[in-house]
This record gives sequence, structure tokens and C-alpha cells, in this order.
Amino acid sequence: MRNVADTRYLPVPDAVVGDRADAALARMLGLSRTKAAQLLEEGAVSMDGRALAKSDRVADGIVVVDLPDEREATPEPEIPGGLAIAYEDDDVVIVDKPVGVAAHPSPGWSGPTVVGGLVSAGVRVSELGPPERQGIVHRLDVGTSGLMVVAKSDIAYSTLKRAFKERTVEKIYHAVAQGHLDPTEGTIDAPIGRHPKSDWKFAVRQDGKASITHYEVIEMFPAASLLEIHLETGRTHQIRVHMSAMRHPLAGDITYGADPTLAARLELTRQWLHARELAFAHPAHGEEVRVTSPYPADLDAALVVLRG
Repeated sequence: MRNVADTRYLPVPDAVVGDRADAALARMLGLSRTKAAQLLEEGAVSMDGRALAKSDRVADGIVVVDLPDEREATPEPEIPGGLAIAYEDDDVVIVDKPVGVAAHPSPGWSGPTVVGGLVSAGVRVSELGPPERQGIVHRLDVGTSGLMVVAKSDIAYSTLKRAFKERTVEKIYHAVAQGHLDPTEGTIDAPIGRHPKSDWKFAVRQDGKASITHYEVIEMFPAASLLEIHLETGRTHQIRVHMSAMRHPLAGDITYGADPTLAARLELTRQWLHARELAFAHPAHGEEVRVTSPYPADLDAALVVLRG
């Protein structure tokens, strides 16, 4: 008889619907495929009351996993992609998202996600929202690191969605832009829409959605400037698009016109952009929650080069 230490109920993300059970379970729990297959062979994984075999295809629904008591055989699942929890209580969880992790599953994305990482860690989030985005109240791009809040309770989901819509959440980013901005402090108020020649890029367009970015230079280097940015709106690629439109693209952001020579010198493989600070009124008791995230290693190393 198996000694069961923990039973987990895992909603199947859209990204793994139709996958083999061993592959899907490995991604959902952050285990190796071998460990996932072992659980399946032991009859520890079921769906709709029926034990799953390795080669079964996973459908939309809830997978039940009985994790064994022998931690050596099945180690505690790690949050994939280096995702870390910066703050957590009964209503919200704030994650410090590394580059290369998406907010939630989406078509064409097979890498780690915030949603999948939290599920792997046993964090239960609100079931409100679309199935693949349950608990998600805002997003960060795959190539952007930093702080992101996820709702655990339904009241937190509703309250935070409204707070983001009403622009009462304080979102502070740090970014390195090429060159020196003049003036060193200002506001960019320019609508953003789909790029006319690319489905995966955005641009300043007259028919776009209202987009407002406040910036301030906090440090200057010979070839670039470190900025503190407050977002009033939250359009996709907003900071990247606005800085590019100002002819000061973010360092390393080749997609939006950055100098590849500078990117190579700084050893950047993505844009220098980090969601540095997040603050909001707690959805349950109204007191301020404020969290700050340190720069990740690649961005810190680039600053060393710029200062050197």
C-alpha cells in the first residue's frame, strides 16, 4: 500500500490538454518525466475517478495526484523557471517572475508559466477568470522580469481587477534606455495599437488605445540612462513602444530598434526592463501592500558594465 502524504487537485492548463499524461503531469508538477511516469505507473494519478496511464491523453478538467510519503522518491516540486514568491497571504500572492516565464498558458507557448508554477507549488488561486488565466489580474511579458500579483480569493480577484482598471495600483518599473533623455523627467501620452506590418509588435498609432507612461532619469551612463517608470495604463509592450517612439529604445530590445552592438557589450539577450515595485490596497482589509524586487543577475551585470 502506498503511503500518501499529500493529495493535490490540479486544474489542467489549456496548454497541456491533449498531451500524454506523463508529459502533462511533468509540466504541471515541475517533475522530471521519469518521476511523473512513476506516479502514473503506481496508480497515483486519476481523472474523473479513473486512474491514468502514461500514454493516456489528458482532457480538460481536474487531475488528482496522490503524492507519496517518501520524499526521496518524489521530491517536493520546484517552481519552474526560478519563479519566487515575494509575498503571500490568504487573498493574494505576489511572485517575482524571472525572464522566460509567461504569465499564463497561451497558444504556441510551451515554456513555464506563473499559473503552472503556482499550481506546482500547491498554491490555490481564485477560479475566477478564463480557465487558462484563473486568478490572473495583470500580466508581465515573457521577456520582462519582476513583480506580478495573482489573486487567491474571489474577493481579491474582483477587487484587484477593478483596481487595475481604475489605475489605483502603483506599478513602478526600472529600465535602461539608450542615450540621454531630454527632458530628464516627463510623461509620454501616446496611443498604442497593433503594428501595421507585424502581428507580434505594437506601435504608437492614432487609432490605438490611450497609453500613458511617466518617466524619470535616476542615473546616467556614457551610452544610456537608468529610468524609473510609473505606468498609468498597462498596454502590451507599453514601455518598450513608448521608449522606441522617443528614439531611446531599451537596451537589448532588438525588436524595437535597440543597438545590437550595445546589447552584445552588455551581454543582454532581452530588454533591460524590470517590474521593480508593486503597491496596492489589500483587497480584504484595505491596508497598503508594497513589495520591491531586486534586479536579476543579467540586468545587474549590465549595470556594472555601464558604470565601469
